[in-house]
Amino acid sequence: MAKDIYIGEVAANEEIQINYFLMKVMLPSSFTEPLPGQFVMIRIAGLHDPFLSRPISIYSYTRGKSHCAIELLYRVAGKGTQILAGLIKGSQVEISGPLGGSYTIDPLKKNIVFIAGGIGIAPLSWLAKCFCQKDGLTGDAMTFYLGAQTAEAVVGLDRIQKLCYNIIVCTDDGSLGAKALVTRMFQKDIKTYSPSNTIIYACGPKVMLQSLSTILSGKYVCQVSLEERMACGVGACVGCVVAVKDGQGKPAFKRVCADGPVFDLEKVIWE
Repeated sequence: MAKDIYIGEVAANEEIQINYFLMKVMLPSSFTEPLPGQFVMIRIAGLHDPFLSRPISIYSYTRGKSHCAIELLYRVAGKGTQILAGLIKGSQVEISGPLGGSYTIDPLKKNIVFIAGGIGIAPLSWLAKCFCQKDGLTGDAMTFYLGAQTAEAVVGLDRIQKLCYNIIVCTDDGSLGAKALVTRMFQKDIKTYSPSNTIIYACGPKVMLQSLSTILSGKYVCQVSLEERMACGVGACVGCVVAVKDGQGKPAFKRVCADGPVFDLEKVIWE
């Protein structure tokens, strides 16, 4: 599968928390309008070390008359993201995308619940904004659970506070919000959400999503965005395969980049 590659210009690249950066990239108007949950592959234009691009979820998208812009929220975790963190305004980057599938909206579900772990807030924040802008939902219809290891790892809270009235923040060490895992905080409230009237959107570490799967036990509609290492972003290398249940409930292998990254939680097979 071919992928569209665009040359973008860095408009801003700021460290908003220790090792967490927010990058804004200006792109030509020909860049296809992305949807919440999709991602891009990014690399510095003309740089071949590291050779592979890095997958980053789209944090926001805006379009002007002659250009468009995306924001990327990322954590420095290795050589590739360390190089990205050093980019300054005016730097050029290669952007492939938008890639992957997106979250879907069920208009029949009136209670919207978001569960984010760490950097997993990126696609969910944008999705919440789309609910407000395009679907006319008010903040009291959405509940946002945000968890991180420490207060320094909590990012994006300022945007969520402008969108949702009901926000539950927790950290592993109790340095911000409750001292608890985000899935435990949700589990305490689960009885307040009717399965027939609630849809859950989640993104975060594998251990968080696996715990959420156990808590929900298939009783709720839940869409999750999976995090996996990727090389190509279009499914050609088959390096980001996960096991899911097919239509008959039998194991099947899907590529996170091409078939996901969003999957129905009840279909994911955990090791």
